[in-house]
Amino acid sequence: MFAPAYLDHNATTSLDARVFTAMQPWLLERCGNASSRHEYGRAARRAVDEARQQVADAVGAHPTEVVFTSGGSEANNLFLKGAAARLPKGLLAVSAIEHPCVREPARQLAKQGWQLQELAVNSEGVVDAARYAEVLGLVDAGANRLSALVSVMLANNETGVLQDIRSMAAQARAVGAWFHCDAVQALGKIPVNFRDLGVSALTVSSHKVYGPQGAAALVLDKRVECEPQIAGGGQERGLRSGTENVAAIVGFGLACQLAVADMTTESARQTMLRDHLEQALHNSGVAATVFSRGAPRLPNTTFFAVPDLDGETLVGMLDRAGFAVASGSACSSAQPEPSHTLLSMGVAADVARGAVRVSVGRATTLAEMDRFVQALIETVERLRKLAAVGGSTLAA
Repeated sequence: MFAPAYLDHNATTSLDARVFTAMQPWLLERCGNASSRHEYGRAARRAVDEARQQVADAVGAHPTEVVFTSGGSEANNLFLKGAAARLPKGLLAVSAIEHPCVREPARQLAKQGWQLQELAVNSEGVVDAARYAEVLGLVDAGANRLSALVSVMLANNETGVLQDIRSMAAQARAVGAWFHCDAVQALGKIPVNFRDLGVSALTVSSHKVYGPQGAAALVLDKRVECEPQIAGGGQERGLRSGTENVAAIVGFGLACQLAVADMTTESARQTMLRDHLEQALHNSGVAATVFSRGAPRLPNTTFFAVPDLDGETLVGMLDRAGFAVASGSACSSAQPEPSHTLLSMGVAADVARGAVRVSVGRATTLAEMDRFVQALIETVERLRKLAAVGGSTLAA
């Protein structure tokens, strides 16, 4: 019997049934605007405030530091552009492996006069400590100390590699820089504590923790001045105007609470699944390379490539076999490009173009891991036979 398996939890997660139940009243019979002063509005405001407390508790912050947004991309843009707008143009440093929603606004700011510095990573995908120290040294290199912003993700969405954010944030504070951390992939998988990390701002998102799409938060230290990017009625401490999406925010809050409550048990189980998968890949005979095995990683993520096979082709055939995984490629409308993260790690372009990501979740089973590896073996054999008949590889 065909039994499809969803193995792309780093892209998005399914909505938890308990979260859906909590959201239902705000999707059906409860219609209050949280800014209205009548009872319907006051009820909506109480629901938003409760969710704000739940998100704050999940990341060790105060509820007044939580600013709700429509997604992680908006939250990242709000900090980078909003903080930059309140500072004299200075130094902006982002890691080479950031998500496009950090890299692209950073490039926009560079066009406006900010000095953009890329933080190189080593072959495992960890930010190079010497390069980081060198970049921070530029803050005090001139006659006057520069304004400085730094953004480094806690967990990479492709490799799962974790950065030492606590140490990096401390170094940034020492030179007066504001440090932002995109923790979207980390929440619910490893402990994430705003205070312990010592960052100026932190981004988290609902749909990565079995909550609804369309809700996220920027956790912002009150000492950081930030220019709103959406002007209007002054909601969210005046930092993000617009009528609150009450149902999504309610779901986000509960999803955060549930994710943290289940984290220890789930993290151990998903680590077991990941390690089992990687050992099975090693034993499979397909000669897969697993990236970043020597670095601290998320418990649920495996990023690998099979020699001489195109990742997009492999993902498509695995999809037809019933396995939803992701390619390392970010395809433009015309030309598939190899993984930016892997290229930054020094991986050859032909290898990077073949990358495939498996990211497990709450519902993933050991049997699915075994079925996936068997399907992979059969798919690789089929592709290699086709390549042999055609007299070429399927690498591009």
